[in-house]
Amino acid sequence: MKKLFVTFIFMAVSLVLMGQEKPDWMNDNLRSAKFPPNVFLTGFAQRLIEKSISTEIEQAKLDAQADLTKEIRVMIETNSESSVFAQSINGQNVDSDIFKSKSSAETKAEITGMKTETYLDESTNSVYAFAYANKYELIGYYKSDLSVNLGQIESFVKTAQELETNGEKAKARQQLENAIPIFPKIRFAQGILTALLGNNSPEDLQQGKTETYYNTLIQMQARLAQGVYVYVESNESLFGQKVNIVANKVKAELARKGCSFVENPEQADFKLKINVSTRNLSSDGEFLFCNADTIVELYDNHKQKVVYGDEIAQKGGSTTQDKAGRKALDETALKIIEKIKNWIQ
Repeated sequence: MKKLFVTFIFMAVSLVLMGQEKPDWMNDNLRSAKFPPNVFLTGFAQRLIEKSISTEIEQAKLDAQADLTKEIRVMIETNSESSVFAQSINGQNVDSDIFKSKSSAETKAEITGMKTETYLDESTNSVYAFAYANKYELIGYYKSDLSVNLGQIESFVKTAQELETNGEKAKARQQLENAIPIFPKIRFAQGILTALLGNNSPEDLQQGKTETYYNTLIQMQARLAQGVYVYVESNESLFGQKVNIVANKVKAELARKGCSFVENPEQADFKLKINVSTRNLSSDGEFLFCNADTIVELYDNHKQKVVYGDEIAQKGGSTTQDKAGRKALDETALKIIEKIKNWIQ
């Protein structure tokens, strides 16, 4: 039943296409008259029907769209290469050579406002496709798109600056990372506008504003990358006595690695929770042995998730219960440092 339905759909598509009148764009002269090059971008494709009609129709559409996109790429390369360049932000490639990968024959074009029509010619056993886009509509759309994206970046950067001023480093860094994926969209819009307007419209391309935001973002990231803020929450019991042996030792070691410590967990890059208590194990007459039972959890505020969690049981021994407990706590701190050092960078 399903196969019959699919067959029916293919037949219906074929009948509709074959019933079409031959469109004007099939004729070179009529196509140029109806879609003049000074107003429209166009792409044309023809495919022999070697597979199913629906498959050839879709491929013809893609070919025509790629043909149109190729025209834009050529226009950009002709007008200017100065506005089409690659940048790298925090190790992420922000490549604005937008048509290197987006306008090949195998890739569906990403031009907003592009329309595509098809025609099936039974006499030649071929499918034809025609893609077109009004240049002035594209200019209007991508000018607006450019302004919207720049507005978003401005908002993220301003918020990051306010958070940095208030000492909320992790949140500031997150705002900047939210801005990073917008830059390729801006370069994409600038590339199309460069193709359509040439290199004589700096106000339309808003390149000065783009570079200002880019430089501000890079400088802020460099500042925020210096050192890591850690909030430590510790609950330590040495046979019922409240102590901070593990927390103090861990803090001292992390400080040597360049970390700073905050009292407000919301201002931290990482939140470290330590819960530890000691219990007696055994005695051999001269030495007492005990265990320090620990639950440790490291939360990354930036990633919004726990990146490390574990339960640690550490044995300690000495001549007194207090010394044995402290020995176990000291060794526990060393284990925690070893476990989390690769996460806190």
